Amino acid sequence: MRSYIRQLTVIGAAGAMLACAPTVQQEVQIGEQYSAEIERTMPMITDSRAVSAFNSSVAPLKNVVRRKDLPWEFRIVNSDQVNAFAVPGGHIYVFRGLIERADHWDEFAGALAHEIGHVDLRHSAEQMGQASAANTGLTLAYILLGRQPGTAEQIAVNVAGGAIFAKFSRDDEREADSMAVAYMTEARIDPSGLTRMFRQLQSLGARDPSKVELWFSSHPMPEERITNVDRYINSTPGASAAVRTGRTDLSAFSTLQARLRALPDAPKEVQQSN
Repeated sequence: MRSYIRQLTVIGAAGAMLACAPTVQQEVQIGEQYSAEIERTMPMITDSRAVSAFNSSVAPLKNVVRRKDLPWEFRIVNSDQVNAFAVPGGHIYVFRGLIERADHWDEFAGALAHEIGHVDLRHSAEQMGQASAANTGLTLAYILLGRQPGTAEQIAVNVAGGAIFAKFSRDDEREADSMAVAYMTEARIDPSGLTRMFRQLQSLGARDPSKVELWFSSHPMPEERITNVDRYINSTPGASAAVRTGRTDLSAFSTLQARLRALPDAPKEVQQSN
């Protein structure tokens, strides 16, 4: 319990830097602090073959990001949850469960491109800049725990001021989806992979809600979003052609999936480290 409160204090102090709209330098600095705490607290995939295949799978989208002033780091969280999230400064985390359940590379690329969009559009930086220091720390703590806090932890949440898991607005989600279609088109990836990933998430949520609770808790996903993505494809120059000719698979992604499946099973939920 003391470790949990100490974690909130460390992250909350960092969050104080974002009490107003952060500069790029502040965004990068706070992103580095957040990512260090995330990687200290959450289990990461460090297997060299998996990391190499992951980096190759990410590379086509990394090449088309808009904000070249960020370090852009991508990591795999060793959890069977289906989720991904972005931290200010260009740190993006993809859960092993999402990678393993994607039928094709373009579905994985769609989820990744969506998170890149949030960073390029500064959604997470602006959201954290608007939050109080305590609430910023608590918001990230929910991500770090990978679950709702227990009774004792909830007391710490209440004492520190209370917070809910960060949710982007529907406008933010629409903007990130639109950017994702643009990235995928530029990278010559079939942008309809984003639609298929959304349908995968809906289907998995109907069968086993526990596997996608982290995704749905932070990514509001009404049916409207799927319709909107189809509209973005029709209105984005070159996107319709990319649906016909864009890549759907990548050998590195198949290698990544095979390597992950050869590793010991992922934890059923993200556990906090001390």
